[in-house]
Amino acid sequence: MTRQECVHRCCLTIAGSDSGGNAGVQADLRAFHAYKVHGCTVFSALTAQNPNGVYAIHSLPASFVSAQLDAVFETYSISAIKTGMLANSEIVEAVAEKLRSRPAIVKVVDPVMVSTSGARLLPLDAVDVLTRKLLPLASLITPNIPEAEVLSGMRIDSAKAVRDAAEKLSGAFGCAVLVKGGHFKDDPSLAEDTLFDGGNFKVFSLPRIENPVSTHGTGCTLSSAIAAELACGADIASAVEGAKKYVHNAIAASYRAGENCGVLGF
Repeated sequence: MTRQECVHRCCLTIAGSDSGGNAGVQADLRAFHAYKVHGCTVFSALTAQNPNGVYAIHSLPASFVSAQLDAVFETYSISAIKTGMLANSEIVEAVAEKLRSRPAIVKVVDPVMVSTSGARLLPLDAVDVLTRKLLPLASLITPNIPEAEVLSGMRIDSAKAVRDAAEKLSGAFGCAVLVKGGHFKDDPSLAEDTLFDGGNFKVFSLPRIENPVSTHGTGCTLSSAIAAELACGADIASAVEGAKKYVHNAIAASYRAGENCGVLGF
């Protein structure tokens, strides 16, 4: 299916905001727009942030998150869902409750725990709720290396450990797993992600862009682009491949939007 044929598809992002417009819901909408799918939004939290860091987080009431979900599902025909920052255990539980009754919709869960700048985006008590109630509903989860270590309880320090963790997480949650990163200096010129779909491994490699203007929001962008690819009819491996190329091109086209402030391109 071409991007033009996806015009009448709808994707939903459930995530936090980024006041700088680089990550979170804003990044998701930008990716949805690039794929020509309509983007619906459910906000979990508002953040005060820019590419230099997250300065404040205001979590929304879980009841309001549920109300947003009800409003979207009441009217829109959602083809794919992406979840990002969910802020706390109450919100994770509210989201899981609403998504449990919609098994036919493909779900990409990005288990956002800590920002690139080091700000904790999911309290430790919420990780337990995430693993028990939300991850088992996912079609695909997209942890980075530190997140995969937390979820698997494994130290990941080699390409073999990446594969072992992906397989363990797939078995635990019954979904495909994409572990982001993991070149481990075998070839530092490559950016690699490893997918385990429950039966097979596939490694996606693209040249690492040297000294990019910005990489802020790439994790959010990747998971939302995967959701858009899935909404357009791609299988998981093809969706990951297409989304990775989209993110690579966005990094290559990144530009300055202010003093010491870079943003991803289109």
